[in-house]
Amino acid sequence: MEMDLDTLLEMDPYALKKEEKERALSETLKSLTIYHRKHCEYYDNLLSALDVRDGGSYYDLPMLPVRLFKKYELFSVPREEIKKVMTSSGTSGQQVSKVFLDTRNIRSQSRVLTHLISSFIGRERLPMIVLDTKLVKKDRKMYSARGAGITGFSMYGRNIFYALDENMELDEGGLREYLAEHGNGRILLFGYTYMIWQYVIREMEKRGIAMDIRDGALFHVGGWKKLKDQSVDSETYNRRVRQRLGNLAIHNYYGMAEQLGSIYIECEYGHMHCSNYSDVVIRNPKDFSVCRTREKGLMEVVSILPTSYPGHILLTEDEGEILGEDDCPCGRCGKYFKIYGRIKNAEVRGCSDTYERP
Repeated sequence: MEMDLDTLLEMDPYALKKEEKERALSETLKSLTIYHRKHCEYYDNLLSALDVRDGGSYYDLPMLPVRLFKKYELFSVPREEIKKVMTSSGTSGQQVSKVFLDTRNIRSQSRVLTHLISSFIGRERLPMIVLDTKLVKKDRKMYSARGAGITGFSMYGRNIFYALDENMELDEGGLREYLAEHGNGRILLFGYTYMIWQYVIREMEKRGIAMDIRDGALFHVGGWKKLKDQSVDSETYNRRVRQRLGNLAIHNYYGMAEQLGSIYIECEYGHMHCSNYSDVVIRNPKDFSVCRTREKGLMEVVSILPTSYPGHILLTEDEGEILGEDDCPCGRCGKYFKIYGRIKNAEVRGCSDTYERP
């Protein structure tokens, strides 16, 4: 039985258990593979060259390396139906991934993302603090990926306040005024992992100040490489964020431009979770066999959402491991996992959480 998006949206996004989910994912992803082969010439040529045949499970279906989206224009709908082309962030001189979206794909991504986020914070739009600067929305050429992320997440907030000014300096006075006005209820916060650390938390520590948010939910995303270079792990990060900002539920999450909508959110126990719409498979980098639970390897990510382009089964350049399935203490079903970051010698991908002072 294939997965029907409308049916899935009526249930908890972490409700499906192993056997039911694997059976439904396999049927849906096989159908998507057949569809994309028929409608995307590049994809069909690649699978034909590899002599790929349909497998019994999505574990047997072909993976596309994410880097191919930098080299080819991959889409499975008529070009005139493409409404948006999303690009990944990239460092200077690098090629960027291009993801081609039609109206259907844009709508399904938005619906699923809202379903996932609301399962953590509810459906009511909350007062929102963006731990960044308005500059990201004014200078779209320079900060397109970062600004797009903030714009997208802002749909879950209201009365939005930007905590940094245009010089990337903390607006302490403005932040205190905002909390005085909205601090009696729950507050939503959003930002990029390294930006929050460098320009908010470290600055507050330097000034010797703290805020007293009584009830907040912080979602943050982005690479950890610079933080690891500073010997900052997630436990240290969360502790020092709470010391400076207050009582926060902190949710890191993992996602990529090549598979928008299917984000993997960290629960209260620090575990990244697969939802009903997605899954993670860990592959041995030597032979691409499936790794055992708690065995490190390359991350393959699958999603039922990519219908306008063949991005439903992707091999990333990130290393991770599955920690368990259907038995996280938080009560959410599905696999939960840990990410270790980029594999060695992989192309450095630009991160939307970088900023260099002029």
